[in-house]
Amino acid sequence: MTAAPLHLLYFAWLRERVGLGEEQVALPDAVATVAGLVTWLRTRGPGYEAAFGTTAAVRCAVNQEFAQPDAAVRPGDEVAFFPPVTGG
Repeated sequence: MTAAPLHLLYFAWLRERVGLGEEQVALPDAVATVAGLVTWLRTRGPGYEAAFGTTAAVRCAVNQEFAQPDAAVRPGDEVAFFPPVTGG
């Protein structure tokens, strides 16, 4: 049985750099956290490297809940990446 894919969403300038608004990927066995996912994504090409080169400028949500770099990711999860939100 094949594991469910990870649903990735990219917003704002991350979408522009990656070149996609969303995608489905098979979660590599070695990836278990948001930080591990970001590290793996950076290896997928120059657009990903540009988007995730400065991780301090990227926020994440797993299954629509804000997530820290050590948050777990599992097959079937929805993971969204977006710039920090500013209020006013």
